[in-house]
Amino acid sequence: MKITIPSPETLPQAAAQFVEAMKGRTLFSFNAPMGAGKTTFIAAVCKALKMEDEASSPTFSIVNEYHADPSGKTPFGKIFHFDFYRIETPEDALDLGLDDYFDSGVPCLMEWAENIGSLLPEETVEVTIDVDQNGVRTVSFDE
Repeated sequence: MKITIPSPETLPQAAAQFVEAMKGRTLFSFNAPMGAGKTTFIAAVCKALKMEDEASSPTFSIVNEYHADPSGKTPFGKIFHFDFYRIETPEDALDLGLDDYFDSGVPCLMEWAENIGSLLPEETVEVTIDVDQNGVRTVSFDE
């Protein structure tokens, strides 16, 4: 699937499309160069999923946990947002209790997942964000 984001104003609609395409899957690896908008897109997805907490980059904490708005209808009570940018070896990620997160059934939205390599479960959905010369973003993944 490809979702085009021609401007920041269309981000909520793009995030809603992504949420609809999640189809019960919970592990998503977001791949894009620095500054392509991974955190911004994940924040919009969290908003579309009616998370009460505002999503922000977990670069220093490595994982942020966001909770659902109790007044909103959402399929998930919480979301885990990872940023593995500062992880130097896959073993460093194991110290976080990564398997427990992955096995929880809670959506795991991961940035810089290439840094944890073979630890990603087979069912992880690889999401790519490309930016063209005009700043238009395209979010691509297999449905």
